[in-house]
Amino acid sequence: MTQRVLTTESGAPVADNQNSATAGVGGPLLLQDQHLLEKLARFNRERIPERVVHARGSGAYGYFEVTDDVTGFTRAGFLSEVGKRTQTFLRFSTVADSLGGADAVRDPRGFALKFYTEEGNYDLVGNNTPVFFIKDPVKFPDFIHSQKRDPFTGKQEPDSVWDFWAHAPEATHQITWLMGDRGIPASYRHMNGYGSHTYQWTNASGEAFFVKYHFKTNQGIRCLSSEQAAEVVGTDANSHQTDLLQAIERGVNPSWTLYVQIMPAAEAADYRFNPFDLTKVWPHSDYPLQRVGRLVLDRNPDNVFAEVEQAAFSPNNFVPGIGPSPDKMLQGRLFAYADAHRYRLGVNHTQLPVNSPKAVPGGADNYGRDGFMATRNGSRTDKNYEPNSYSGPAQTDAALSAPLAVHGHTGTHAAPQHTKDDDFYQAGELYRLMSADEKSRLVANIAGGLSQVSRDDVIEKNLAHFHAADPDYGKRVEEAVTALRED
Repeated sequence: MTQRVLTTESGAPVADNQNSATAGVGGPLLLQDQHLLEKLARFNRERIPERVVHARGSGAYGYFEVTDDVTGFTRAGFLSEVGKRTQTFLRFSTVADSLGGADAVRDPRGFALKFYTEEGNYDLVGNNTPVFFIKDPVKFPDFIHSQKRDPFTGKQEPDSVWDFWAHAPEATHQITWLMGDRGIPASYRHMNGYGSHTYQWTNASGEAFFVKYHFKTNQGIRCLSSEQAAEVVGTDANSHQTDLLQAIERGVNPSWTLYVQIMPAAEAADYRFNPFDLTKVWPHSDYPLQRVGRLVLDRNPDNVFAEVEQAAFSPNNFVPGIGPSPDKMLQGRLFAYADAHRYRLGVNHTQLPVNSPKAVPGGADNYGRDGFMATRNGSRTDKNYEPNSYSGPAQTDAALSAPLAVHGHTGTHAAPQHTKDDDFYQAGELYRLMSADEKSRLVANIAGGLSQVSRDDVIEKNLAHFHAADPDYGKRVEEAVTALRED
């Protein structure tokens, strides 16, 4: 096999990659050693800003195959016929910790899925829980600050974590999920994924439906106790990455079955819960799961930085037949996610291979030009404005989704109240679904963190939330916290 020649960035051959140029034997380095300077300068710039949230991640390529007809609900092309396959990229992640954090920790998991459809990339950005801690994006920076490392101590502080939750009663439902048995998945393969938000589907006749996505793991749910997780972290901090990589390399391709809950748009206003509240679920007895298809992961990335770290997902990447709902958290993320990637990766991040709309015939075609790392600037005859007389790309006049009705006055409004829209009912329902052993582990996990809080008033506020969700729930947490604080 012919030996490849090492070159500089400009393509010139490198004569010596073991010794720097010096002024005589043992002398100081020379500024003219361009190969050395180039290597050091490039090395200094190899890192980019990590994600503020979801920094620690793993990913894989695969495909989505339609198994059931849903054309009565959406005109999305990639869902248009049974048997149709669409290439995908899925990124898993933890939420609160940094890029160097451990995998097996008690934290929600990101479940971000990119469909490379012929009509453009469709990004579905969710978690492994069907709900979240807050319902309004104005609270999001404060929430994340409370969960991240304290500016003074440099570590996560129970006082901050539980103080924020004490002032956010709507978090009680998600806390019950997080502190329960599913709070630490055994691997990325053994957990469900959820769109979490409410989205809109529109069919070919223009009828609108609101939907929630549920990706059910075909490997079965497997989770770790706090004690098991501590042992795993001590053995392999990259446990979930290791498991996903090795499974796919062995040909053991993980898969999920996609189901959706479908609500006719006209039913939203009078539903007993606000259907656009991210802290709420739609009970399956009201809107049963309907199967859509199967997601399979079958190929590992060749380069984690290029294809996982630089993968950019934004929930505003819709395709015809799919659009947003009035979900406030979703509305905030329509801006925040794309803006985060413009900051981290640059305005041309959509031209990177992992993010490019590779299934679109001819690729992306618009009037965006220039900026850092631009690779798609058109030819000498292409214009950079529209409309024009030079056969440039033109609008279709076909809306991607149905319009959302709005009314009332502008201002900072609380969300409209539906009949069951308190912050505690669904948390209590979740608690009452648990077995006796599950309840015991949930209580122990909550008490383990809450008992470390230094302020009595913060503890009391949180205990009040659990009492409001279910009297037995509150009583048991209070007793467990008291016992731990007396030790």
